[in-house]
Amino acid sequence: MELGGSLAVPNVQELAWSSKDVPARYVRPELELDRVSKDESVRVPVIDMSKLVGGCDDEDELAKLHSASRDWGFFQVINHGVPDKVILKMKADIQEFFSRPLQEKMECAQLPSDIQGYGQAFVVSVEQKLDWGDMLYILAQPQDVRNMRFWPRVPSSFRATLIQYSIELEKLKGILLSSMARNLGLEPEKLLTLFEEGVQGVRMNYYPPCKQASKVIGISPHTDVVGLTLLTQVNEVQGLQIKKDGKWIPVDPVPGAFIVNVGDVIEIMSNGEYKSIEHRVVVNPEKERLSIAAFHNSNRNAVIGPLPDILSKEQKKRAPNYKSISYQEFLKLGQKATLEGKEKGLAHHLKIETEAAQ
Repeated sequence: MELGGSLAVPNVQELAWSSKDVPARYVRPELELDRVSKDESVRVPVIDMSKLVGGCDDEDELAKLHSASRDWGFFQVINHGVPDKVILKMKADIQEFFSRPLQEKMECAQLPSDIQGYGQAFVVSVEQKLDWGDMLYILAQPQDVRNMRFWPRVPSSFRATLIQYSIELEKLKGILLSSMARNLGLEPEKLLTLFEEGVQGVRMNYYPPCKQASKVIGISPHTDVVGLTLLTQVNEVQGLQIKKDGKWIPVDPVPGAFIVNVGDVIEIMSNGEYKSIEHRVVVNPEKERLSIAAFHNSNRNAVIGPLPDILSKEQKKRAPNYKSISYQEFLKLGQKATLEGKEKGLAHHLKIETEAAQ
């Protein structure tokens, strides 16, 4: 699976320990102009998954999921069925990995042609501004995409832990897609088959503290070029923010919940009914932050475009709002957008402009 590589850059964790001043490549003057919401009553919706499994299909909870996917593009899920022991073990192992000496972590370092491994993602030029964070990125599912060269050997339990964690998240992905399909007026299998055997990439993030936190960014604003993302926060330090109504809204994680966001693929397949929302990560001045994001792609034979059943829903012919392309073309478009430094997501690039908009 070709996802493109990333240029080697300094390790931010080491930089944070050794440098008093923030190097110029990390300083973002534009952050001073950003509007961040201070209204604590504005919160990402919370969905109770226990009301959507086992034949429950609670209509009120389905409606909440539908409005969250449509109006927010982000929501949190509780009672999701992923065993606590699996989540806690994954958190413990990734904390152990990031606490190891740099030389040990570099055994899993990225190669020039591959985004997988330990390093930073999407660094494509020597002039590019850099994010204040390190990552370990691994393709976990299906089995045939795994490259064990990038899987840590320390802690010794890491590989088994990640495999079990990824399997549990695949199950949760299926439940979410089934519920979304029903809300979109589709038979669940119509959506599930498009994501069957789809690639799951797991990005484990480490954001060191920064005394000049207001000048740096943990992850630059972006949308996710996938179907669904499931994120868990490893420690209790906030950082994720989403863009809504022109403001950045901090996400306050519910203990034990997964934060879910709609990716570009689902926005396109739903013909824009569900939204892939811009988001970013800010840095704490005193505390490190760790998180684990699992990205779920459609399968490699899928066509990325509005689903025919949605365009003809309720026997009403609807015009497609997005172009349709193959999965491989979609990946190439994503690489091209990265190389050109385009910030807007692929849903935006595939959107069909109407005559009125032109």
